[in-house]
Amino acid sequence: MSHPAPPSEHAPLDHETTAIEAAAFRRLLAHLMHERRDVQNIDLMILAGFCRNCLADWYREAAQARGIAMSKDEAREAIYGMPFGEWKAQFQKDATPEQLAAFEAAQKHHD
Repeated sequence: MSHPAPPSEHAPLDHETTAIEAAAFRRLLAHLMHERRDVQNIDLMILAGFCRNCLADWYREAAQARGIAMSKDEAREAIYGMPFGEWKAQFQKDATPEQLAAFEAAQKHHD
């Protein structure tokens, strides 16, 4: 049976890994909330197979796994930085026929 290699002198400790991951996640959220509001969820789904709503679902699931009650709306507000309805009204555009076709094609690859 092989054993994992001992941590290197510069390997982060578990709490450091968590802090690094949390910082990267906060930066991703800031990027999606403030810097790339123009990127539509359907485009994220086409290209990456996830969107802001997926992140909200994962966020809520992580909270619930830790015994923290969180509604879908609360999770979405945490990810969007505002209530989802406000986000939709300000930033979400109707999907084009091209986007819908690309989404359908992408779904076949993600299944």
